[in-house]
Order: sequence, then structure tokens, then C-alpha cells
Amino acid sequence: MPLLAAFAVTLALGAPATQEPAPASRLQDVVVEGRALEALVREFVSEVSAPAHNRGLARWNRPICVGAVNLRPEAAQYVVDRVSDVARDVGVEASEPGCRPNILIVGTVDGAALASALVADRPRNFDLRHNGTDAGTRAFAAFQTADRPVRWWQISMPIDAETGSRAVRLPGDIDPSTGRPSAPTIHVLAASRLRTQIRDDMIRTIVIVDVDRLAGANLVQLADYVTMVSLAQVDPEADISGYDTVLNLFDDPATGPDGLTEWDMSYLEALYQHDQLRINRNSQVHSVADAVVRDRRQASARETGAPDPRP
Repeated sequence: MPLLAAFAVTLALGAPATQEPAPASRLQDVVVEGRALEALVREFVSEVSAPAHNRGLARWNRPICVGAVNLRPEAAQYVVDRVSDVARDVGVEASEPGCRPNILIVGTVDGAALASALVADRPRNFDLRHNGTDAGTRAFAAFQTADRPVRWWQISMPIDAETGSRAVRLPGDIDPSTGRPSAPTIHVLAASRLRTQIRDDMIRTIVIVDVDRLAGANLVQLADYVTMVSLAQVDPEADISGYDTVLNLFDDPATGPDGLTEWDMSYLEALYQHDQLRINRNSQVHSVADAVVRDRRQASARETGAPDPRP
């Protein structure tokens, strides 16, 4: 199959009155709203994020190269440009045309069949046989069989932040001088119980779009949905029905978000600014959630003209 061959080549592993209330009531309202916002954000971040098993939140720390196949040329170009533009907005370098894709968007009329065929043809492109590089066995099965208009699979990698080198051994790693299995050597510069030298990098993403099952979603909406799941590790089974996010698009495209929402952009910006070297995954989630809360408070203050009540 030509598409399978193209996929094998392009996805090779690379490295939201005039009368003022009394001050006491006013303060109480602010505190209550603040707590509600914090709770909502933490729930959203925890629900949406899907890091690899036993790993921290991964993001793109290398230039992305976005490719699209099996779509009309003008649609493919729009999606590629949108993913690349948003990536640049959050601080990720996007490569020029002609690069080797590490984010590939594929159109099809049967998403499950295509996903299964791609996995069967090149299993090592999807499963590195190493705990901590993907979403796990259950998610892998769902990628191939679930009933979804858009599905995605991502590979991330633990990386030595000091050298940029891979920090884990993969099957097939051999020491050329001995011919024996080998593992990367990590030179720890400073021991700490709070911080680590190892970060998690996204290195490969495939997004499969079932063009016959988009339920009326337009190209702008679709491109922003694809952007969200390409730039972040998103749980496809997350319950985000109560949140203003493009991830709710396929609940009802006619009444759904026009594209990436302010919540979505706050999340992506926080993800790409947070400290990846916190040793505890929960502290990473809290760090991202705190950044989203600050951004939403500042946005609310700008809209109302009121000062931000908290630092």
C-alpha cells in the first residue's frame, strides 16, 4: 500500500448594576469564585492530560514538522499551517516545507481499519516495547478499534535535559564495541528529591481523520481539534463535557466551539511554559493548572476592568 510505505518513511524514529455591594460581600464573592475556578481548572487539566505510563507531561522540545496526506491539497495545507502556527504561538519551532514529518495527519473513510493496517504493517512505529513511551496497552487497542471520528497515537521519550540524548534503553540497543545490549549513561550533575534531570519529549504523533464521520464539523473546527491533540497528550476518553474546549467538538459540531477556546490556549501555553524537571508528576499537573488559573484570572480582570485579586 503506497500510504503504508509513505508512513513508514515519514514516521521513522527521530531522534472563560450600578449599585455596588458592601466590601465584605464583595470579598466573599471573589474568594468563592476563585476556589471554583481553581477546582475547575485542576479537574480539567487532570482529566485532559494523558502522559505516558509513570511519566511526566510531555511536550515538543524539538522542531515539529507537520505533514498531511489523503486530504484535498487546500485542506491539507490549511491543517498543516494551523498546527504549525499555534505551535509557534506557544514557543515551538515549526520546520519549513520539505522537512521529514514527526506529526502526520491522515485522511481516510475508515479510521479503525486504517489504524489497524498501519500497526500491522509497521508495529515498531507505534509500539517501542518500552514502558513510559506511550499511553499503554489499553489505549493502543482503542486506537485501532474505537469508534471515533478522529484518533491519535503519540510516542514520547525520556530525555536527558543536559545533553538532549535519550535517557532509556530500547530493545535493540547494542554497544558496537562489545556487541552486547547497552543502555544510555546519565551523568547526574546534582542529586535532588524535588527535581530531575530527565524530561519527557514528544517525538512522534499520527492523527487519523475519518472524513465521512465529521458530523458537519468545518475545516476550521477540525484543524483546531487536530492542533490540540497534536501538541498535547490528550486523553481521548476524557470527560470534558462541562468545559469550554474544542475537544467537545464532536458532541455537536453545529453548536460546538468555533475552534480553539481561551481555555484550550491557556492550557497549551501553560503546558509549554511549566517546569518539566519537577520530579513528581502530580506537581507538574499542579504547575500547569496554576498557570491556567493565573491566565484565566488575568483575562477576567481585563474583561471587567477590575484588578486581579490574587498574585
